[in-house]
Amino acid sequence: MRRARNLMTLQHQIEDFGRRARAAARVLARTKSEQKNRALLAMADEMVSAEPAILEANAADLEKAKADGLSSAMIDRLTLNKKRLTAMADGIRQVAELSDPVGEIIKNWTRPNGLRISKVRVPIGVVGIIYESRPNVTSDAAVLCTKTGNATILRGGRESMYSNIAIAGALSRGAEREGLPADSVLLIPTTDRDAVKLLCAMDKYLDVIVPRGGKGLIETVVSHARMPVIKHYDGICIMYVDEKADLAMAQSIVLNAKAQRPGVCNAIETVLVHESVAEKFFATTGQALWEKDVQLRCDPRAFAIASKLQPPASRLTAATPEDYRTEFLDLILAARVVDSLDEAITHIEENGSHHSDGIITADEPTAERFLEEVDSATVYWNASTRFTDGGEFGFGAEIGISTDKLHARGPMALEELTTYKYLLRGTGQIRV
Repeated sequence: MRRARNLMTLQHQIEDFGRRARAAARVLARTKSEQKNRALLAMADEMVSAEPAILEANAADLEKAKADGLSSAMIDRLTLNKKRLTAMADGIRQVAELSDPVGEIIKNWTRPNGLRISKVRVPIGVVGIIYESRPNVTSDAAVLCTKTGNATILRGGRESMYSNIAIAGALSRGAEREGLPADSVLLIPTTDRDAVKLLCAMDKYLDVIVPRGGKGLIETVVSHARMPVIKHYDGICIMYVDEKADLAMAQSIVLNAKAQRPGVCNAIETVLVHESVAEKFFATTGQALWEKDVQLRCDPRAFAIASKLQPPASRLTAATPEDYRTEFLDLILAARVVDSLDEAITHIEENGSHHSDGIITADEPTAERFLEEVDSATVYWNASTRFTDGGEFGFGAEIGISTDKLHARGPMALEELTTYKYLLRGTGQIRV
């Protein structure tokens, strides 16, 4: 009985959020760019002012995360410090400087009967975002939605709940100071898993929902959502070292893509190496990876080559088929020797998540074929997959990396947070 009462209370709370967000969205949709930009700058200033409170809240999240035994990579994703908060505030200011896509005329044309038609960008409305671990998502999502005239309802993970509440509060205060609706940014202040299902049922108020997190979260959202879902699915990113690769470049790129920050979605989880350069690759890059505490999980050919180098026992194991379909988010890298570009592309298509994949080669025709044939949201030639990020793309920030093909793909930023409508201007035309 108590559980039923709690569920009903939560349902009423989330429905109230939906009504308030819908009302805020109507105001935001007609708010001019200048006012939205002033609000963004105020949000950035408020983030700076609230730094002590945000870091105190984050310390509480970190203490709980360590007590719960979260991995070092997950704790890194969760951690805030002065440098990261400064970067978040700077990111807000960068978004304020970007062009507002709302109101952009995509296309104009006139029909033979004189009817003038315009295709114009408009806000989506109310955007629901469900995410895990990373508190910076609270800022990125709220800021991008504000810039594009969308209200947003956020539901963060339990790992970062205190941090999320502190950040959302700062952003709301900044926005309200410049005259935006107080309900432009709403954060559901509970870790109750039923909140996810209830939010997914609010098609009366939410226009789209964006899940960011593990496979379990995304599958829950997809199975319960009554509105369109834009998925930020697994980041099983793969790098192929071609037979004509510059191996010094390959080492630099692979180390960066795996070890610089292994707990993020754009870190590689698999390296494929052409058989003709495998011996040299593992002799140099393999050693460098082990020095970074990376464990290699290898197919039989890669294992036979790497084992000759006598790495620490904990740094080299045989791979299982599942290892090539796993997002480790840790210092673990699956490795496989392949015979050809065709085999590499086939492996990517069958095992990757279509997030970010790359090739390292000095051969332009090979690279161009890889770029054309690999069906992923972002495809690289001679660069680290760690660049799959809204900020690195010049978007200011992003609310996720969509692995869908509709309506957004890759870093989902300002343009992807709009839809469009048709405006028709006539002089009395009627259809006959």
